[in-house]
Amino acid sequence: MAGTDLKLLYRELVSLEIELWDGIEGRLRAEYDLALTSFEVLHLLLRRPGRRIQDIAEEFSITVGGTSKVVDRLEAAGLCGRRANPNDRRSSIVELTPEGRKLVEGALKVFEEELELRIGSVIPEESVREVTAVLSTLRAAGRALDAERRAGQTPVPAMRAPKQPGRPGS
Repeated sequence: MAGTDLKLLYRELVSLEIELWDGIEGRLRAEYDLALTSFEVLHLLLRRPGRRIQDIAEEFSITVGGTSKVVDRLEAAGLCGRRANPNDRRSSIVELTPEGRKLVEGALKVFEEELELRIGSVIPEESVREVTAVLSTLRAAGRALDAERRAGQTPVPAMRAPKQPGRPGS
């Protein structure tokens, strides 16, 4: 694949992420005075209660310090609270407050509506699944590359996956 194609793909992915983030966050701020970062943490706590700061940081591939700051702001706003972790005295469990639960449940409807408007109404469901699978593959490969580099290994470009029969460009 030509380097120009990869650069174009990169630019499209980055631009889409920025525009998608800004569009969804704009609506969440307008209707709930809620930043998308805060929504993401609250939504995780709704889906998977009883998370530690470390768990939240790993979920979003961000630092523990950054995660702690987001949780501090949410806690100060009365949207979540911390309690001692019964399994590890060095960490706390973060939980939604009733106010946080109510806020994120309302904001979730707006989030889902925006996803439908910006993605679901534009490409068919099969394409959503295919793009999701490709992006998951790219993320996994990137994490493996980062792990190799942390281990002091020199990554070597792999052979490109063969085109599958029945796929465009085969």
